[in-house]
Amino acid sequence: MILCITEKPSVGKDIADILGAKTRHEGYFEGNGYCVTWTFGHLCTLKEPHDYSPIWKQWSLGALPMIPTKFGIKLIDQDSIKRQFHVIETLISKCDEVVNCGDAGQEGELIQRWVMQKAKCDKPVKRLWISSLTDDAIKEGFQKLRPDSELEPLYTAGLCRAIGDWILGMNATRLYTLKYGQSGQVLSIGRVQTPTLALVVNRQLEIENFVSKDFWELKTTYRDTVFSASIAGFEEETKGQEMLESIKDLPLTINDITKKKGKEAPPRLFDLTSLQVECNKKFGMSADDTLRTIQSLYEKKLTTYPRVDTTYLTDDIYPKCGNILNSLNGYQDLLTHIRGKKLIKSRKVFDNSKVTDHHAIIPTGQPLPPSLTDMEKNVFDTVARRFISVFFPDCEFEQTVVKATVGKVGFKATGRVILSQGWKLVYAKSDGTIAETDESNDKSEESASILPNFEKGESGPHEPHLAKKSTQPPKYFTEGTLLKAMETAGNLVEDEELRESLKANGIGRPSTRAAIIEILYKRGYIRRERKSLRATQAGIDLISLIKEDLLKSAKLTGIWENRLRQIERRQYDAKEFIDGLKQMISQIVVSVLSDNSSRRIIAPSVAEASKKKKSK
Repeated sequence: MILCITEKPSVGKDIADILGAKTRHEGYFEGNGYCVTWTFGHLCTLKEPHDYSPIWKQWSLGALPMIPTKFGIKLIDQDSIKRQFHVIETLISKCDEVVNCGDAGQEGELIQRWVMQKAKCDKPVKRLWISSLTDDAIKEGFQKLRPDSELEPLYTAGLCRAIGDWILGMNATRLYTLKYGQSGQVLSIGRVQTPTLALVVNRQLEIENFVSKDFWELKTTYRDTVFSASIAGFEEETKGQEMLESIKDLPLTINDITKKKGKEAPPRLFDLTSLQVECNKKFGMSADDTLRTIQSLYEKKLTTYPRVDTTYLTDDIYPKCGNILNSLNGYQDLLTHIRGKKLIKSRKVFDNSKVTDHHAIIPTGQPLPPSLTDMEKNVFDTVARRFISVFFPDCEFEQTVVKATVGKVGFKATGRVILSQGWKLVYAKSDGTIAETDESNDKSEESASILPNFEKGESGPHEPHLAKKSTQPPKYFTEGTLLKAMETAGNLVEDEELRESLKANGIGRPSTRAAIIEILYKRGYIRRERKSLRATQAGIDLISLIKEDLLKSAKLTGIWENRLRQIERRQYDAKEFIDGLKQMISQIVVSVLSDNSSRRIIAPSVAEASKKKKSK
């Protein structure tokens, strides 16, 4: 008998139907030589401090750092979990072979292997590795089962992540709570949550401490076109006025006209983070809302595996794209623009070297059921339009730069004319305008203006004026911009390719970033104000209290994340990673215990934090 273990009952039922395991029992299906059972997500977890030593049951500074000689796992203490684990344990003892059908990612690998370890599985194990839950994908996956050994590095990386989080979280939380906390409140410290909080706090302090300065820019209007002076703005209005007076009676002369045709490629396909950013911007959805919605669409077989960090597809997906496009009901008017033509195959979309475990999020081509929620419809439409757009030609435009002089002062006007909308047709509104995407490169009103026909050498009167401007502080983070910052370890970049290259050092995994933000809400360290994120006083105080950059630096945390990715690829030693974290927490304990100040902080209660969150 072959035993298949899935991560959820719903997936178990789908796989059982395909394998012909039609007989339902308590906790599993059976038939055709197969048994199909399931977990409920995590059934096991790392042991808690008191499971290793009774000394660690009580919180004590003298017991820190707590570093077990060997980490172990235990079954989560819930009756439903114990019952289901007993089913799995019994079936493992009777089967001849196990197929790990968990979610095809690092967390899914960890969930399933912990359960098999706890059940003392000594049977041969194979791995089902699929990117969608359609019947065809599942059937194809069972024809290409992978050896369990191939995924060993993925499990090792997941285990290192869990152990690293335990070492830092358990020790640093007790350390800071006992040293600086009051009134029995816990000061929660985490390997990823604390650097993320630091990003929010530092941005907020930068805004609050920002001193705006006025400056004046010299501009002039000629033939209903505004030209900007090439000289820097004036810090004093009187200086600008003097310059204005010196040129107002001189003619403006056009001395150079440059027209250059350009192209704008379609935006990249979605990985999880960019989808969360887009849905936050378009619909105000939280990162967690988007993750739960795209996970639901995946389980309904409508989109591919969502917890991905690549925006590329593999070459073998290309032959399937035509059928997927033809199956997208409700988008036929759009598809008429590319129907009958060979589908474009761009290296910005199809690149095997940029895909490891899973490709970008795309539709599967399955028909949409009428029962989708509005949120599911919105997220699916966002994914579908992005997928359609990559097969459209580039948007073509003509950029015109007109240079002029007034006396010795240079001026410039810039305009852009769209020659062919290309992929932007996919985002055209009913009034003909183009809906802005998160990846849009054309954000300047000036560059979008249409210029009259100028001739080189023409000259005439103009109307100069001073435009008063003020330096602006950075904007508060939204969930979308915070996700971007987490993805690039705090580096603020808009360029798509640069952002892609910085992902290697991003903090957190795409699948966990939403949960990290939710933890910060629940701990009372951040709150929402409309779409903006604000740090609470407790969050600000906590970050100011932490002097150890090792705990709050996004860049350092990004380096650790990169090492975890290297462990996945067998390029970094797992023991070296764990030893480094053990050494780090030992240094932090010594540093904090040597602080002789009487600083204290009171964190708000979880209940208070929840109340604040709901009130916004």
